[in-house]
Amino acid sequence: MRKLSILVSILIFAVPVADAPLRSKEPVAPHPLVAQADPFIGVDKGGNIVPGAGVPFGFVSLSPDTTKHGTSGYRSTEEIIGFSHTHVSGTGGASKYGNFLTTPIVGKLRTTDLGSPKAEETASPGYYSVTLTRHDVSAELTATRLAGMHRYTFPPTKQAHILIDVSSVVRPGRRERPWSQKPLDCTVRVVAPNRIEGTGRFTGGWNPAPYTLHFAAEFDRPFTAAGTWKGEKFQQGATSAQGERVGAFATFDTRRDQVVRLKVGVSFVSIAKARANLEGEILDWDFDAVRRQAEAVWEQALGKLVVEGGTEAQRKIFYTALYHSHFMPHDLTGENVWWESDEPHYEDFYCLWDTFRTLHPLLTLIQPERQRDMVRSLIDTYVHTGWMPDARIAGANGMTQGGSNSDVLIADALAKGLTGIDYQKAYEAMVKNAEVDSPRPLHEGREVAEYKRLGYLSLRHARSASRTMEYAYNDFCLAQVAKALGHMEEYRKYLERSKNWMNLWDPEIRSVRPRYADGRWLEPFSRTHGYPDKQYSYWEAPFYEGNGWQYSTYVPHDVRALILLLGGERGFLQWLDQFFDQGIYNQGNEPDILAPYLYIHAGRPDRTAERVRHLLATEYGTGRDGLPGNDDAGTMSSWYVWGAIGLYPNAGQPYYYIGSPIFRRTRIDLGGGKTFIIEASETSETNKYVQSARLNGQPLSRAWLLHAEIARGGRLELQMGAKPSTWGNYMAHNHIPGPENLPTWP
Repeated sequence: MRKLSILVSILIFAVPVADAPLRSKEPVAPHPLVAQADPFIGVDKGGNIVPGAGVPFGFVSLSPDTTKHGTSGYRSTEEIIGFSHTHVSGTGGASKYGNFLTTPIVGKLRTTDLGSPKAEETASPGYYSVTLTRHDVSAELTATRLAGMHRYTFPPTKQAHILIDVSSVVRPGRRERPWSQKPLDCTVRVVAPNRIEGTGRFTGGWNPAPYTLHFAAEFDRPFTAAGTWKGEKFQQGATSAQGERVGAFATFDTRRDQVVRLKVGVSFVSIAKARANLEGEILDWDFDAVRRQAEAVWEQALGKLVVEGGTEAQRKIFYTALYHSHFMPHDLTGENVWWESDEPHYEDFYCLWDTFRTLHPLLTLIQPERQRDMVRSLIDTYVHTGWMPDARIAGANGMTQGGSNSDVLIADALAKGLTGIDYQKAYEAMVKNAEVDSPRPLHEGREVAEYKRLGYLSLRHARSASRTMEYAYNDFCLAQVAKALGHMEEYRKYLERSKNWMNLWDPEIRSVRPRYADGRWLEPFSRTHGYPDKQYSYWEAPFYEGNGWQYSTYVPHDVRALILLLGGERGFLQWLDQFFDQGIYNQGNEPDILAPYLYIHAGRPDRTAERVRHLLATEYGTGRDGLPGNDDAGTMSSWYVWGAIGLYPNAGQPYYYIGSPIFRRTRIDLGGGKTFIIEASETSETNKYVQSARLNGQPLSRAWLLHAEIARGGRLELQMGAKPSTWGNYMAHNHIPGPENLPTWP
């Protein structure tokens, strides 16, 4: 990937381009698909999207930070205090990063009261711009994988300053908490005549383990004055400072030349490596060329899915959702300071509990090389830390919300034929998850001794019921990998263990229900009672962020058994209809987001079409509150992508449900010259029901496709209509493959 980036850089920078200031914020000939993505969708109301500049899976996320904010550091109604270089996007929980805040100001130097109202705020993939009206400064940002570039247009003045806060982090929006981020020790050095560099050590945030990050900053011309600050005290002419809160400033005379350009490289390794990243990724001072490079990379990524039809709003939401699906985890290959390895390295799996369901299966389909490298990074983490993480941020494993869901990524990759992965080593890691009690189950692995003995986790364990549900599916994924590798005895063992979820099934209330170690049910209990509550915190509750009914829908491998427990198709459909009609389903959280597609297992794809179409239309929008909640590193956005094109993955298994596409035509670029086309020429708001289907010209009566049928390329034609049809109805030969007869990749 690095070689390609350098080649693209060389090709772009070979063309001389004028670097004039863009105070008017006029676009620089955006690419067609880039122009359809709106980085401001989902920034507010808990979406926590980062609106600033970055490239797909790049670590540098150069974005505005505001006085009040969510985990992204940004809220659109608040004043901007500056632009930091690292962020997580769409996450809940505690924030992380927000390092090396850069703030342009005019007049008297200060380190507090930096907020400025804004005007003319615009953004597109790879680019952000705004006018800070307090100082009449125009700020423009763009980025590469490990470096950011700024272009500031100041008013004519002798006192144009740029502050770099080496100790900055995204702090809590309301009040300090025990896990809040904070700097530990920071150093900064002014390197005359136009460079500043430094190092920050930080702790706290999601996965509160400390981390160290370095930067190297270079200005396009010598500063007229410079110095450092510590606390609120400035030291004019000082060349270094160290402490808990330190930074540096550079002053410029902009009476003749109002534009000041700045580029900043970052690294986990060293200041020297940060400087090398800067020099290797941004070759000169042509801001517009760097922006075009970022846009070209985004255009290529978005071009993996080309849609036709739908409304303008639907296309805008779709391409924004696809854009969000390329933020995290961050590609830190070459930046692995934690151990020596030649493997690809990714950080900020934030968290697999969210992303395994929709995001990673999407990458498996449209970015298989990228997904392969992410899986290799997870396996390499096991080799060097002893565990595959369920979450990993800034060099530390945790926090584990449910099971060992890296297992699902391994099964998904193997079932879908990703090559270049050491599946035997991955299997070793999965077996450890299944058999060895983790000494730190909140951070990695599972608690399995009681689970193996009783067939469930009892209420003596935190998140006992929800973890039992997830452990059962993790065991199923392990069984499938064991089978593919020829370990048939282990396959049968873990397949049997994957039925453990039924040990929590209470037929009286038709829901899974927490149990004590002696077999007693939790009393009192309601299947609609959500956790956390007044008695239980997030981490101690029997169900993590959900209720019994929601988690009862999470049996991705055993829907047939759930149907039988509910008395057959009729009882199951009634149960599922009540689940939706009574408002129990929650699109804003992960445990039940597979539920709309479960109707297909009972032969009612028309009900799936109705539910999914309603959710696409009501839970997503084009506004700054256009997401149903935290985007969870692209999970909710990729759910929209799948629903809009009319497919949906059952993560860890080799098939996709066929839904109800909102676009007349979708072209999926599979790489290697292969494409898969989904055509639904008559689809509309009313024509949401599939009447018949053809795969590569042959009639298709089932409402699901194998991955192999898509991966070889071809065409799915869906005849759409305004009324439900008999297509996909329950017939024995249309059964989705069950636990015992899933096909494996040859």
